[in-house]
Amino acid sequence: MTTTTERPSDLAAVKQRQQTVWASGDFAEIATLIVPAAERLADAADLRAGSDVLDVATGSGNVAIAAARLGCRVVGIDYVPALLERGRERARAERLTIEFVDGDAEAIPFGDGSFDAVVSAYGSMFAPDHRRTAAEILRVTRPTGRVALASWTPEGFLGALFGTVAGHVPPPAGVQSPMLWGTEEHLLELFGDDVAWEHHRRRTFTFRFTSPEAFVETFVRYYGPTLKAAEAAGPALTEDLQALVRQWNRLHEGGPIAVPGEYLESVGTRR
Repeated sequence: MTTTTERPSDLAAVKQRQQTVWASGDFAEIATLIVPAAERLADAADLRAGSDVLDVATGSGNVAIAAARLGCRVVGIDYVPALLERGRERARAERLTIEFVDGDAEAIPFGDGSFDAVVSAYGSMFAPDHRRTAAEILRVTRPTGRVALASWTPEGFLGALFGTVAGHVPPPAGVQSPMLWGTEEHLLELFGDDVAWEHHRRRTFTFRFTSPEAFVETFVRYYGPTLKAAEAAGPALTEDLQALVRQWNRLHEGGPIAVPGEYLESVGTRR
């Protein structure tokens, strides 16, 4: 597999731009759509009640909330304060005790071996320095602890969506695609022998909207990467995204759409 690196200063600039992107719109609106996938990941990880669990790049707390419902002691970290506040609101509404902390996936603010399980759904994959992120996940996971990840695949709809966006607004040079986390080969390269993977399963989350236009309107309004790209590229990107949704829609009657989004569910044990 080909890997690409950048100087740390360049990656720091990329991270700052990414933080601005994810803080735009309101990702919590998109996170609400994919709650079922977070709950499935928490179940697949076989999290133990009473265990210490970290949700990396928690966003508005999807996996953190799923883990807390299982009786775990949960911390969620993210570098977008507004999303952390949304997570706190959700936890209060369900009377769940979750600690939401301002934190970076590449510099997790906890000591070595702090957690019995580290999980991330469509979160850690977007950190620009893949190796550093994987190293941090390993560092804070106790020996025999669980590692569970859900990552969009490059061959799936989200891979195609990001490819369409890149055709209008190229990604930063020298930064690896986040979609690589959705491949078994890349995870084996990142985590090496430090994780004994129990399974890598391709799963599907289906996006359901009343029309392709409604899908694109929602993503351009709330999802930072498409919002910022649409601001830069204009109507041409919006039209291409609508065409992409029509192409991937598995319903052919007209009207409501169902778009399958493939992702890789990876669960293993820290050696």
